[in-house]
Amino acid sequence: MANNQGFFGIINSLDEMWSNTFGTRDAFAKALPDVEDRGVRGRLERLPTLEAEGRDDFLTGFRNWRGGTVQRKAKERFDSLARAAGFDPKQEMELAKIHEIVESDHIIGTEGLLRIIPQRFAHKNFYNSFADQHERYLAEMQSYDTLGPGSLELNPDLVIPSYAKHEIHMQPGGYVGNEFAGHLYHYGTNAFYSARARNNYQDQYHARLGAKVSIPKDKKVARILDVGCGIGQFAVALKERFPDTEVWGIDVAAPMLRYGHMRAVDENIAVNFSQRLAENTGFPDKHFDIVASYIVHHEVPAEVSRAIFREAHRILRPGGIYYPIDFYSGGRRGVPGAFSQYQEWKDHRWNNERWRLEYASMDFASDMEDVGFIVNNEQSPNWSENRNIFGVKSL
Repeated sequence: MANNQGFFGIINSLDEMWSNTFGTRDAFAKALPDVEDRGVRGRLERLPTLEAEGRDDFLTGFRNWRGGTVQRKAKERFDSLARAAGFDPKQEMELAKIHEIVESDHIIGTEGLLRIIPQRFAHKNFYNSFADQHERYLAEMQSYDTLGPGSLELNPDLVIPSYAKHEIHMQPGGYVGNEFAGHLYHYGTNAFYSARARNNYQDQYHARLGAKVSIPKDKKVARILDVGCGIGQFAVALKERFPDTEVWGIDVAAPMLRYGHMRAVDENIAVNFSQRLAENTGFPDKHFDIVASYIVHHEVPAEVSRAIFREAHRILRPGGIYYPIDFYSGGRRGVPGAFSQYQEWKDHRWNNERWRLEYASMDFASDMEDVGFIVNNEQSPNWSENRNIFGVKSL
């Protein structure tokens, strides 16, 4: 009896703690025009049907297997073929030589197919889940457009650059050409993070990244800008870290911003979302204390990345921090070796990462110094355990 009383006492205490912590948020959420037919798991709304959720679970598990067992076997095979052809697989090779060595190998070819086909199935699964109830989900987003906390500014007159119009990640319509781009990106990247052993179903990965962003030496952080914010997970993480700070998230893609704003309102988090270009933000000079970004630069041409550097420098106040997180932007450039180089090319060619190879050839430190930043290339690890680069605008 004593043990039972102790057990139920703990349960009652947990219930009270949950109610005290989340009661206000739950009451707030009930007042929203939310479509949640199957409820939520924390921050993640469940997919509209059990069938769609089951397919997602299977495809995510399949991709985990591909990214582990199958990819290891493909690398072993690749290294063996490279050595047999007289090359050191630990060094980079000419792409033409790589293609010549691997083009007829069934193990490496199978790994490539198993990388691409499940992603196409996943996009179809997510798109059909929301398109089947197109009017309901579109009306849901529209109903949030004018709600707070935070704000949403869309610019129907914005000229969308050509670099933003392709179907990146094979996502139907890309970021700008599909009303449900935010939905597709969110559920699709959850599978991506899971395959890399970085579960992000509760945005916890973005929270860890946001916690590492450097701050100015004077510790004054009144305004933060997240450039290329997508669906706003990083911007929300920064607002949660700096609750008294004015946080903005900008992106070229209206569907991504609408979805991100809707999610932020659901969480009662005040982020200001605005449809603007990263290379031409329209903000005043010396306006922000921190300008940050998350995996933006590998998705734009190198010349646009350099323009973003210039714009970030312009809108930062003296002593402000520019903190771009991306694949290997800091102290080292990826896992060395020809197989890594080949996988990078496949990402460019078959996953529609149009600017991936341009990005890989950039010298981030030099390019940031060219626009006036004092560069720190030895910051603590961030993406892929890499030392993240950041720049300081001189006083």
